[in-house]
Order: sequence, then C-alpha cells, then structure tokens
Amino acid sequence: MAPRRRRRPWYRTRAYRLTRTLVVTVALVVGGVWWAGDGEPAGTVASGAVRDDGAASRAPAGAAGAGHAADTRPGGASRGPADPSPAARRAAAPAPLSRSRAASLRIPSLGVDAPVIGLRLDPGHRLTAPPVDDPKPVGWYTEGPTPGERGTALVVGHRDTRTGPAVFAPLERIRTGARVEARRVDGRTAVYTVYAVRTYAKAHFPDQEVYGDRGRPELRLITCGGAYDRGTGYAANVIAFAHLTEVHGRTGSR
Repeated sequence: MAPRRRRRPWYRTRAYRLTRTLVVTVALVVGGVWWAGDGEPAGTVASGAVRDDGAASRAPAGAAGAGHAADTRPGGASRGPADPSPAARRAAAPAPLSRSRAASLRIPSLGVDAPVIGLRLDPGHRLTAPPVDDPKPVGWYTEGPTPGERGTALVVGHRDTRTGPAVFAPLERIRTGARVEARRVDGRTAVYTVYAVRTYAKAHFPDQEVYGDRGRPELRLITCGGAYDRGTGYAANVIAFAHLTEVHGRTGSR
C-alpha cells in the first residue's frame, strides 16, 4: 500500500503566498498615497507672536472691543491656503525687491489708506500692536520682510478701539482678487493680490500656515474677529493672504 501523502502546512500553501503578496502590495500602495499627500513645509519665518492688548479689549466702544491679531508664535512653515485664482497663477510674478521699509498701506476696495508704523517683539517674543488709542495706523513687523521682499510680511491693524471702528474694521469684507498697495520709503509701491481670507479661532491659531514662507513675496493682513467677550476680547482672527503681483514707481532716496 502506498504511503499517505503528508499535507502541507497552511503557511506554505500557494493560496497563502498569493494572499500575503496581495496584502503587502495594497499596504505599500496605500502608504505611498498617504506619504505623497503629506506636503513638505515651505520654509520658516522669524519667531515671535502678536500680543493682544487686554486693556483695549476690556474697554470696547459699544458692543465691540479693540483687537488686532493672534496670540501665537510665528514659527515653522506650511503650504497654507492654495491660491484659487487661475489668472494670478498665470501672471508673471515680479522679481522680489531689495529692502526698504513701508511708509503707507492702501486697500482701495475697502477705502483703507493708512500710515505704517514699525512693530517689534516684546520681551516675551510676541509681536506688539499699534497704539490702542490710535485707530488710524497699521503696524508692520520690522524684523520681517519689507514690502516686496521675499518672504512673508506681517501687517497688524486694530478692528476697533475705545473710540470706535479702527483701520481694519472692514478687513473681514475683503475679497479674493483685492489689491493691497504697500508704498515704500524709496518711492516704489509693492502691489499684492489677495488670494484667500480665513477666520481662525485664537485657541487653535495655525501659526505655521499663517506665517510660513512660500518662497515668494507674500503679505498677511491680521485683525481680530469672531465673537466678542468683555473679559477675554475677540475669540478669533481674520487673516487675508496675499502675494506680490506688481511693482510701481522708481527707486529714490531711502
């Protein structure tokens, strides 16, 4: 009588080997898609943050209080909102400008025409704000890029003060495609085009997305938004994202 043939272990069968190969292949494909979607950061910006002046927030005019920007620390980088404008993507971007500080800021669609004052970091490495008793100026972070320079420039403006609406009161109404004109002391004007507007809760402010370096001249306009509380101020921030699209004027004295 012929000897009985021994049955192969399950882990050595052809069916098991084919199943194992299929599972490994699917895992590699899924993992590759996940890795491809995990975008690489675009760069870094100077460390700092925007300081919220509680005195103005606690003494609002009417139902509103003074506000301007986020109590976060700019650092790291991110892609941030994508530019939704095909025309802006097709337009030939001007070359970045050399350094020259900002003198004034205009947003024609909002009727904003404001002088610019320089802002620095406080001892806690947070960006300060324009004076709480003056609703007219905007503040430009002087340690960051000047108008038209490569990198992400930061501009802070109050939404309101004790006396009423301030320079960036209408910022939440800005639309994509709006022009922002930053005049420099050398006589040139860097013109930015808004490509996204976002409102972020201060408790979850995405500092890397807002402050990140995109590898081109960019601008962020920052003010307060969202619900207002007399004890804690505004709950959110309105951010307009813009990039350089034109340069006007000739270089003069600095």
